[in-house]
This record gives sequence, structure tokens and C-alpha cells, in this order.
Amino acid sequence: MKIIVDADACPKNVLLYAIKAGRKANIQVVTVASFNHNIESDLHITVGNASQEADIKVMNLTEENDIVITQDWGLAAMVLSRKAYAINPIGIEYLSDKMDFMLEERNIKAEFRKSGGRTKGPSKRKSEDDDRFSKTLDSIISRIT
Repeated sequence: MKIIVDADACPKNVLLYAIKAGRKANIQVVTVASFNHNIESDLHITVGNASQEADIKVMNLTEENDIVITQDWGLAAMVLSRKAYAINPIGIEYLSDKMDFMLEERNIKAEFRKSGGRTKGPSKRKSEDDDRFSKTLDSIISRIT
């Protein structure tokens, strides 16, 4: 089992807590990001900056019961199909039974943007997001160890 962080757009507090939780539970933490990012971790994998390159590397590393931290709903869906766990940086665990709806919503928003529409971006990160993330990650770790 390992924790894999899609570190291209991962908030620093999330990355630091994932490393801390991994060390505490004796779980290897792997970070993956393009060479455009300066990530410090025990095991960091640098990939090129081609579209989806970090996501592909995360998928190639993911095995059953791993925990993947990502904001990418498509990557989360693929992680779940490998019987691994996925959590986003605000502490919400991705669940298989909600994934179809989330992916459909993503496609609708993408089509809307392609036609010239604008969608709301993510809200500003709050301390509650850090708290929720740490509780959710700890909960997943305790369930599978």
C-alpha cells in the first residue's frame, strides 16, 4: 500500500499532511508532478509537461488499496476501478456510486465552456478544508491498515 499524490495542483498543506500521515502509518508516499513544479518529498517522480502525463504516471503506479490524492475526477474514476481509494484535497473521498454523475457533470460543464460559457472556479481554500482532508485521510488509512 502507498499514498500517491497528484502533486501538479496539490495545495502545500495537503502534501505536507499526506507525507506526515504516511510516515506515521509507515506507508510510502509518492508524489508525481511535471518538471514545472518544485516538489519536496521522500519519493518524487518528475514527468514531462505533456497533457495528462502526470495522471498517466499516477495510474501506472496505482495498485489495489493504494490511496490517491487528486482533484481530477477522471483520474479518480480510474483509480477506483483499480480498487484503490481516491480523495480530493478538500477531504472528500471519491466513491464509485457517485462517479458517473460527477463525470457527466464535468462533461456538461466542458461543453458549456466550449460554447463560450463561463463556469465558477474552485472556492478559496479554508482551514476547514485542511481539517476535513486530514480526518478523511486518517479514516481511510485506519480502514485499510
